[in-house]
Amino acid sequence: MSRLPLRTIDDAPALARPRLTAAQQNNGYLPNLLGLLANAPVALEAYQTLSAINAKASLSPAQREAVQITAAAIHGCGFCVAGHTAIAYKKIDLDKTIVDALRGLDQGPDPRLNAVAEFTKAVIRNRGNVADRELADFLAAGFDEAAALEVVLGVSLATLCNFSNNLGRPALNPELAPYVWRGAEVEAAE
Repeated sequence: MSRLPLRTIDDAPALARPRLTAAQQNNGYLPNLLGLLANAPVALEAYQTLSAINAKASLSPAQREAVQITAAAIHGCGFCVAGHTAIAYKKIDLDKTIVDALRGLDQGPDPRLNAVAEFTKAVIRNRGNVADRELADFLAAGFDEAAALEVVLGVSLATLCNFSNNLGRPALNPELAPYVWRGAEVEAAE
């Protein structure tokens, strides 16, 4: 059960209703993350705006999902791991071996996605203050400085989603149930 209310289009604050309506039409259902964020319409707006900006990045859709799945797994956000797994399979057609490696924070068969995932881990672990070697390895994998900053952008987006979900603890939508992740059963600090 969610610790914070999950707003619907009918009971959300007025500023959140158009955003929830559009999201429901776009997804075919209202993700509980958005119902949670609707408690603070500015948080919902920030999430949707940052998502749209992140979608313009030079990183490929698969690389952007590698950032999102890696960050969600590190942050212990099962909701986001499941949601981004669904995107990886349904919208990007990523191979199960690759997705499983990302979800498990392991190396997969794609060297460039591995480089993105490893750099994402370094950005999170070091709060952006990655070692020279970690940045050099990322650049040597064929990425540029813009891509390095786009990983930071993706981590920023993931942090908003992951931390909001971890705070609110919304149930996983039934549409995401096939992608459930139990890699980090995190108990709240008492």
